[in-house]
Amino acid sequence: MKVITKSLVLTYFYLLIYITLSSGVILYNKWVLSPKYFNFPFPITLTMIHMAFSSSVAFFLIRVFKVVSPVKMTFRIYASCVIPISAFFASSLWFGNTAYLHISVAFIQMLKALMPVATFVVAVLCGTDKLRWDVFLNMLLVSVGVVISSYGEIHFNVIGTIYQVSGIFAEALRLVLTQLLLQKKGLSLNPITSLYYIAPCSFVFLSVPWYFLEKPGIEVSQVEFNFWIFFSNAICALMLNFSTFLVIGRTGAVTVRVAGVLKDWILIALSTVIFPESMITGLNITGYAIALCGVVLYNYLKVKEARSSSSISETIPDRITKMEKKPFDTYMMNSSNSEEGNGHSPLILGIDEEAPLIPSSSGRRNLQSTRSD
Repeated sequence: MKVITKSLVLTYFYLLIYITLSSGVILYNKWVLSPKYFNFPFPITLTMIHMAFSSSVAFFLIRVFKVVSPVKMTFRIYASCVIPISAFFASSLWFGNTAYLHISVAFIQMLKALMPVATFVVAVLCGTDKLRWDVFLNMLLVSVGVVISSYGEIHFNVIGTIYQVSGIFAEALRLVLTQLLLQKKGLSLNPITSLYYIAPCSFVFLSVPWYFLEKPGIEVSQVEFNFWIFFSNAICALMLNFSTFLVIGRTGAVTVRVAGVLKDWILIALSTVIFPESMITGLNITGYAIALCGVVLYNYLKVKEARSSSSISETIPDRITKMEKKPFDTYMMNSSNSEEGNGHSPLILGIDEEAPLIPSSSGRRNLQSTRSD
């Protein structure tokens, strides 16, 4: 009984860390980018700093300290899988962070409710999911909720909305590509190896729009570059990646989804306090609540369907044992974990564009990291 109590306390502690880091990174990015606060209006540059820092940390963990082994990566796999996934990953980060310049954190969180809709549409178009009327009606409910929430936005900005929605669809494409490309080739990536392969490639992709869009502005503007601000910001983003992995491995996707819902509401409330210019209306909240009902119902249907078709279930103590034995080498490629093993699109975790390297897939498998020769 004592062990169970300690395990539960540790689990809730991980959840608290996840909620804190997830909310903190979003608010931190908003503060850094906003012209009214730190005034560093260069989202691509900020994202490239994150990618450079993550790449460096992953390199030292793999090549120097040998915490985990790199996977057997051929040029063909890298060109056909890693590069396109990195391109959409870079795009989702670019668009998502740029949205902070134009719209409030609260409204961004409301728009993120469209993530299941985007993923479902892309999955159906790519053939990884089937068009079902019950899911379609859920997606319609989510869309109606987001439209109502947008209509109630006082400081509605078309450019910021387009950036955020574009980032959501870019992330949806990345999730589906991960399922189509990496899984079919049997390639498993844990958080560290994901950073090792994807972050440098994303940095290269981001350098192209940076050269044309932000480099001229940085050269002529009086930009304040505070090393400790950017260093701490990059550390928070990196730790968010690892905390997401730890929470999923210890609890499962449903718990993380509940924690994500709680985090969203906390973030919406906190953002209005930290950034007084961010105002929310009753129509905002009503629309978001409607959209959230659709998201929760969608996840419930997926879990129910998966459990009815799955003959093997895994308990939380089993997950804890696996986490204690091999915390990084044994990794579920599925960010939504085993509650769906039906071959359809995954449960949609709240998208944190600061830490989307936890890949998504369908089906539960313990994917062993392929050792390099």
